[in-house]
Amino acid sequence: MPGEHEHHAGCWMIFPQRPDVWGFDPTPAQQVFARVAETISRFEPVTICASRQQLANAKSLVSDSVKVVEMVTNDAWMRDCGPSFIVNDRGNVSGVDWEFNAWGGLEEGLYFPWDDDNDVPRRVLEMIGLPRYKSSLVSEGGAIHVDGEGTLITTRSVLLNTNRNPELSQQDIEQVFHDYLGIEKTIWLDGEAEDETDGHVDGLCAYVKPGVVMVAWCNDPESEEYATYKYVYDQLAAVTDAKGRKLEIIKLPLVDLPPDQATFYSPGNR
Repeated sequence: MPGEHEHHAGCWMIFPQRPDVWGFDPTPAQQVFARVAETISRFEPVTICASRQQLANAKSLVSDSVKVVEMVTNDAWMRDCGPSFIVNDRGNVSGVDWEFNAWGGLEEGLYFPWDDDNDVPRRVLEMIGLPRYKSSLVSEGGAIHVDGEGTLITTRSVLLNTNRNPELSQQDIEQVFHDYLGIEKTIWLDGEAEDETDGHVDGLCAYVKPGVVMVAWCNDPESEEYATYKYVYDQLAAVTDAKGRKLEIIKLPLVDLPPDQATFYSPGNR
């Protein structure tokens, strides 16, 4: 699996419309998604998936540089429910289709049903004519981060959660990553999971390039976030990657939001 810092052939998004997530008037969210798509399209092709009811609306909000296709979904998080793309030694691209249960299924999931989201990888890969490898592992795109050279970072609070993979051990999951993504070493992080994903790794750190990881950071020792991010930093500082390298860690300080914006994103609040 290549890293996100590598060259992209394109970007996939899903157009938001679900009222219990985006409100009974999803227009503000739709306009923001459209602006994001337009910005990305300056650098790589973008495809937006929209329901039949929202197809014309989505097309009206973007230029011809953004492709809009019809696809039924349950929500709008392509990063989590979409396929993980992989590349072989000959440069051939394929996709891994994980099981998706809306971040916890009936135990703690955010919505039911999630069957349309679970079918998104198959439809995306069929649409672009790429081979598909189906895995029984319950996972999300935001739950894993790779360096493109055989190292993967994830969190125990997500993939070892009883609401995802209760029957699998840590070693079982590492074997799945080896078999499907070509991973030689998995780095497991512990920490408090305080969001609706149960603690996705993409909210903690991200690879900038092989051997270099950017970590969310809080400079205020009195803040509740300080201990969490320092714990993540310390764990990463103590490990090596698949190539035997100690990780270079870059701190990305949290932004101090004004009081009227500070609760825009909080646990259970999108």
